[in-house]
Amino acid sequence: MTYSTRNLLVAAVSAVALAACSAQTEVQSAPPAPLMPAPTGAPLDASVPSQLPRIARPLHYDISVTPDARALSFAGEAGIDLELYEPSATLTLNALDLNFSEATLTGPDGKAIPLTVSADADAQTATFSAPAPLAPGTYRLATRYTGVIGTQANGLFALDYPDKATGAETRGLFTQFEAPDARRFVPSFDEPSYKATFTLSATVPAGDLAVSNMPAASETPLANGMKKVTFRTSPKMSSYLLFFATGDFERLAKKSESGAEVGIVSPKGSGEQARFALDSLAPLLTYYADYFGQPYPLPKLDNVAGPGQSQFFGAMENWGAIFTFERILLDDPKITSEATRQEIYTTQAHEVAHQWFGDLVTMAWWDDLWLNEGFASWMETKASDHFHSDWQPLLGRVGGREYAMGLDAFATTHPIVQTIRTVEDTNQAFDAITYQKGEAVITMLESYAGEDVWRSGLRAYMAQHKYGNTRTDDLWNAVEAAGAKGLTGIAHDFTSQPGIPLLRVGSITCAGGNTTVALTQGEFSRDRKDSIEGEKRRWQVPVLARAGDGAVARQVIAGGAGSLTLLGCGPVLINAGQAGYYRTLYSPAALAALRGRFASLAPIDQLGLLGDNFALANAGYQPMGAALDLLAVTPKDANQKVIGDAAGRYETLHGYFDDQPAVQKAIAARGGAALAPAMARLGFDARAGEPALDSILRSELLGALGTMGDAKVLAEARRRFASLDGNPAALDGPLKSRWLGIVAVNASAAEWDKLRAMAKTSKSAVERSAFYTLLGNAQDPELAQRALDLALTDEPGKTTSAAIIGAVARRHAGLAVDFAQANRAAVDGLIDASARARFVAGLAAWSNDPAMIAKLAAMAAPLPADARKPYDKAIATLKERSVSRPRIKGEVAAWLKAK
Repeated sequence: MTYSTRNLLVAAVSAVALAACSAQTEVQSAPPAPLMPAPTGAPLDASVPSQLPRIARPLHYDISVTPDARALSFAGEAGIDLELYEPSATLTLNALDLNFSEATLTGPDGKAIPLTVSADADAQTATFSAPAPLAPGTYRLATRYTGVIGTQANGLFALDYPDKATGAETRGLFTQFEAPDARRFVPSFDEPSYKATFTLSATVPAGDLAVSNMPAASETPLANGMKKVTFRTSPKMSSYLLFFATGDFERLAKKSESGAEVGIVSPKGSGEQARFALDSLAPLLTYYADYFGQPYPLPKLDNVAGPGQSQFFGAMENWGAIFTFERILLDDPKITSEATRQEIYTTQAHEVAHQWFGDLVTMAWWDDLWLNEGFASWMETKASDHFHSDWQPLLGRVGGREYAMGLDAFATTHPIVQTIRTVEDTNQAFDAITYQKGEAVITMLESYAGEDVWRSGLRAYMAQHKYGNTRTDDLWNAVEAAGAKGLTGIAHDFTSQPGIPLLRVGSITCAGGNTTVALTQGEFSRDRKDSIEGEKRRWQVPVLARAGDGAVARQVIAGGAGSLTLLGCGPVLINAGQAGYYRTLYSPAALAALRGRFASLAPIDQLGLLGDNFALANAGYQPMGAALDLLAVTPKDANQKVIGDAAGRYETLHGYFDDQPAVQKAIAARGGAALAPAMARLGFDARAGEPALDSILRSELLGALGTMGDAKVLAEARRRFASLDGNPAALDGPLKSRWLGIVAVNASAAEWDKLRAMAKTSKSAVERSAFYTLLGNAQDPELAQRALDLALTDEPGKTTSAAIIGAVARRHAGLAVDFAQANRAAVDGLIDASARARFVAGLAAWSNDPAMIAKLAAMAAPLPADARKPYDKAIATLKERSVSRPRIKGEVAAWLKAK
């Protein structure tokens, strides 16, 4: 799954086509597992309240559904073949918001036993009771039931969107089952280790296209303009990977080298907007099959575009039928930026990697979710580098690592491998620790093992566990067996305990052409630097370092201290190549030496040094001047991603001083001067054939300069916005969203109204959603309030309103939080169930008002422990900010004055 933690501001407009899917080859399913008292790898801890009794397992599901899209309800029938392990008069399955009209159990003797059904909404289960205890054996549970079609992305849900040709409102149906929502669609053993095969049938309008994990086996015409579509049986898989969608779709498809057919499915009229994703999809199948040493096992792979958005996720890896919100799947030249095109690619690369890492081999329980998500994140970068090295995706890992460390530096963090006890725990496991820290640690472990050994270990792991479930140690054992001795101990240190190692650089001496560096290890933290626990925490840290231009040396620092011997003399660079997950605190002299040759360092090390030193300065380990001095020597002709990083840092510094216009002006002047050469080279308009990174940098520079009030950029944005009156296509192109975003932030009431009218009349679901969301960016508090009021109407659409509220919070956090609390029931209806617990706390996290701390604490007090976690994290952040922000501002102002 590609998760979503930021407000969704803009993206591409489009949708692709889906035609009936028929593949030539039947999927080969693994042989059934032997009888056992619990599914392979499943936790047996009875204290985990969200788990089912360990007395049965499913073998096969036959599911038939008839949706009523207008009434937002569906009728279902399910026949489940199962094994009962021990005598019992009851069977308990997961079920939520399902109303049962009939349930029977048929045993080996062929006699149907009527069952009574009792639902437990809190436990999300249904218990089926027989008149007398049942003997162990094979049974078929048959049920009839009805369910709810939601308007947010949980279970079976509806997305409304304008028809691309006429603008008329259209409705499509889709499913989203990760993590615990297959139970909203079918009574099921809705845990990842209960793998089974699935056969799905659906009764839908005759003119609609229905899509599932497998190709259609048959279509039967029915009365009243309906048809019944039956899909071929799936391989063994976890319930959360089941998928179904239906609507007025089209499909653009072709054969891949693997023999499987690949397709992009989207609302009718999307046409060539699907081409970029389709042309990227087929080569990814071949690449991953080779890398993992396992062929893609299904006859087809679709990627289904859904209009709208979610506050929880962006895409989902359903086996054979990926779901992706169309803002990050379809490429519309009228609005799609280069950054969005790259996001389209990396999102698809992430979800295709899951077809192996997550779908073919699945974690046994949500504790090991990172086995899915960290690896898919890591593979998306590896695949992007393989096919699009000109995008320099490896540099992006530094930003991902920094994002993860932003959470990991607080006492409220959690280990990569975490304890999941409830449904809400599962929802909150989808975060930067699971994804970005997971990717960063895998990068470090691959560097330690070596690429060939690492890949050999992954291939062995895949071969051994395909169609099954695993735990994290299964992977470490495979990589160690491939030759990476000592890897398990390092991996355990970084996955089973939270936090970030801090390496302090001590004495540096050069003699006889070699440099010796003393290192000590502690823990980097934002809110517990004096913690005894933190000082005692130890990691085995694989370190890559160099002196001057000497060769990179590799060594593991263990036990809290050690030394490195490096060839040559010169400035010492720790974490050369930035593969390590740790921070490095240099002495002032050592940092000054690096600063003196900053321009000659590799771009990835420039990014790493900037990230490290700003984080260390913000946390109070060193003065802000140490980081600002590095920023000041960033070359004006540096790599595009380094300049983009610098632009973001000036923009952030500018935002610190909303209450001090004179200091803001000084930062804007310094930032403008630093960015001016790159802005002059790139100009305001895209150039045919320019490097992709130039296109992205231009947009980033315009955004930063616009935020800092650059007069030329603001005037140009308003000029271009005004030109829409005479030519509605005047802004079409990769910078459309950027120019509109600049206008939205600085909008007058008339400009705000004009942007709203553009949103209202757009025939593009993505564009309409983006424009409405931009309304929430207004700096003017009266316009921000208007945006909030608009969010509670039907005008923006059911999945857009939450993004409007999130956009308001970026500049008016208190206003957004108070609004959400005052309208809590209505706002909850605008958010996926999976994201509700963290939504208001996420709004508050933008606040700089110390009074927000007490407000959040009052909100959190009555909540259960699992739902309170997002509030605890936000409170920790705000408390630390209330202490550090005055110091940071004082040090920045003093540095500016001195310079």
